[in-house]
Amino acid sequence: MLYIYRAKFYNATSSCYPFIEHPILYSPLSLSSSSPPPRFQACLYFAAVFQAIACGIHYLASVFLVERPNFVCAPPGNITDVLYGNHTGASLEEVLPFFKPANGPMVVRTTVGQQWELSTCQRTQRMNPTDFTYEQVVNRTTEKCDWNYHYVYDHSEVYQSIVTDWDLVCDREWLAKLCQPTFMMGVLVGALVFGDIADRVGRRRILMITSLCQFVFGVSVAFMRNYYLFMVIRFLLAMVSSGYLVVVFVYVTEFTGNKVRTWTSMHVHAAFAAGVMMVAITGYLVRTWWIYQIILSTCTSPFLFFCWKFPETPFYLMAKGRLQETQVLLDSIARFNGLEPGRLRAEDLLEPKEALLEQEVVPGRAQPAEPERKLSILDLFGTWRMTWRTVTVWAVWFIGSLGYYVFSLGSVNLGGNQYINLFLAGAVEFPSYLIGCYAMDRVGRKRTCAPALLLAGTACMLIIVVPNDIEVLVIILSMTGKFAIAIAFGLIYLYTCELYPTIIRSLAVGSGSMMCRVGSIVAPFCVYLADIWQYLPQLIVGILAFIIGVLTLLLPETLGEPLTSTMEEAEALGRKSSPDQGKKDPEEGVEMN
Repeated sequence: MLYIYRAKFYNATSSCYPFIEHPILYSPLSLSSSSPPPRFQACLYFAAVFQAIACGIHYLASVFLVERPNFVCAPPGNITDVLYGNHTGASLEEVLPFFKPANGPMVVRTTVGQQWELSTCQRTQRMNPTDFTYEQVVNRTTEKCDWNYHYVYDHSEVYQSIVTDWDLVCDREWLAKLCQPTFMMGVLVGALVFGDIADRVGRRRILMITSLCQFVFGVSVAFMRNYYLFMVIRFLLAMVSSGYLVVVFVYVTEFTGNKVRTWTSMHVHAAFAAGVMMVAITGYLVRTWWIYQIILSTCTSPFLFFCWKFPETPFYLMAKGRLQETQVLLDSIARFNGLEPGRLRAEDLLEPKEALLEQEVVPGRAQPAEPERKLSILDLFGTWRMTWRTVTVWAVWFIGSLGYYVFSLGSVNLGGNQYINLFLAGAVEFPSYLIGCYAMDRVGRKRTCAPALLLAGTACMLIIVVPNDIEVLVIILSMTGKFAIAIAFGLIYLYTCELYPTIIRSLAVGSGSMMCRVGSIVAPFCVYLADIWQYLPQLIVGILAFIIGVLTLLLPETLGEPLTSTMEEAEALGRKSSPDQGKKDPEEGVEMN
C-alpha cells in the first residue's frame, strides 16, 4: 500500500494534487477572501513571493546595463574647437548631448591645426583646410574607427555602462545586443535543470540555493572587468533566477492549495512586476552600471536571513513517503496558527482509502497490474483535435512571452523619459492581474485570454499610425498593449493545466513553458528590428497577437469544468454537455455541480 501512495503522490506533485484540502493546511489567501489567512501560511507565502522581486530585477536589468549614450570616434590629439550645426564648444563633451548621427558629423580642430569630421564609426581628415567652418569643399581622407582608436562618450545621461567600459559600439555592437538573449538562454536552461532537481531533492533546498546564488552571482557581475566573464556570470545568474521562479510557483501552490491557485500564481507575477519597477527607479538614481548592479542584487538580500527556516512542503514529504516528518510539520503549522497539535494527521491528507482500494483490489478477483505506458510529447498530438489545441496553446505561450518582453524592453525607446516608461510598464501589470483574475473566474478563461490578445494586437496597430510627435499617445497605447498581454501571459499556465488530462498535464505545461522561453529569447532580437524600421517590433507582435487571439476563440472553455483524467475526457472538453457532467472531480475531491 505504501508503494501505491508514493507513486500517486509523486505524480501529483508536478501538477495538481489528489490530496484533501484540510482547513489547517489551507486557507483562501486571495484578495477576495473575507476571513484572515492562518499566520504560518501567510508569512511563508509572502516571504517566498518577496524573493520573486529579484527575478524581475535580473530579467530586465540589462535595459540600463547596455545603455548606449551619444558617442563619436575619438580624434588624434587634443581639441581646441568643436562645431556641430549651430552648436560650438571647446570640447566634445560640451556638444555631444546635442549630437544626432543622422544630421551630420561633428567638426573639430586640434592643437596642431588639423581638422577632423567625426562620426560614430569613422573619422575624416580635411586636407589643407582654408578656414574652420562646418562645411568646406576640400580633399578628405577617411579611416574606420575601431576599438583600438577608442571613442568619446556623452556622460551627461549615462556616466558608465558596459558599452562605454568595453567600447561595445560599431563593429562590436553585436556583443552588447547578445547580453539579453544570452540571459534568456540561461533562463531556459535553468528552468529545465532546477525544475527536475526540485522534484528529486525537494523544493526547500532549491529555493535556498537559488536565492543565495542570485545574491552571489548578482554581486559578482558588478566586479567583472572582462566582457566574456561578465556574460558567463550573467548566464549563471539567469539559471538560478529562472530556477527560483519555477520552483516558487510549485512551493506556494503546495502551501496554499488548488482553490486559490489563480490568485497565488498572479501574486508571483505581481512580485516580478515590482522588480521591473525597481529597475526603473534604480536606473534613474544610479548611472554607473556596477553600482547599479550591486544595489539591485542586494535589495532583496534580507530574504537570505530567513529562507533557511523554510520548511519542505507537506506534499513533497508525502511523495517521498516521509510521513513522520510530514506530521511534525503539520503540528508546527497548527501551533503557529494557535491550534491544537495533532488535529490534522498526515494520513488525513490522502485520498479516502476506499478510492485507493477501488483502484488496487476488487474483492474476490485478482487484478492484473496494467503496465503504465510511458508518455511522450507526441501524445499531445494524438488526434487532430488535440493537435490543434496544442499548437494554439503553444502559440499563446509564445506570443505571451514575446509580447511581454517586447513591450518591456522596448519601453525605453518610446520617447519621453525612458525611466518613467519602464516604471509604467511594470506598474500596469498590477491592474492587469487583478482584472485577469476577476475575469477568469467570472467570464471564463477563453473569454479572457482571446480578447486580451486582440486588444494587444489593436494597440500595436494603433501605435504604428500615431504621428511621431504625439509621444504621450504612443506611450499610452504601448502600456495598453502591455496591460493586455500581461493578462494573457498570466492566465495561460492555469488554462493549460485545465485543457489537458492528469496523465499528460505536466508535459503540456512543460512544453508550453519551453515555447515561452523561446519567445523570451526571440524578443530582444525583435526589439532590435526597430533599427530597420521604428515600428517593426509592434507590427510583428500585433499581427501575431491578432492571429493567435482568433485561434484562442476556438479553444474549449474550462471554467467550472472538472479537471480531466484521461485523453478522451480532455478531448471531449467544449463539446455538448454529457450526462456525466457534474460528477465528482477526481483531482479536487469536491462536487463540481
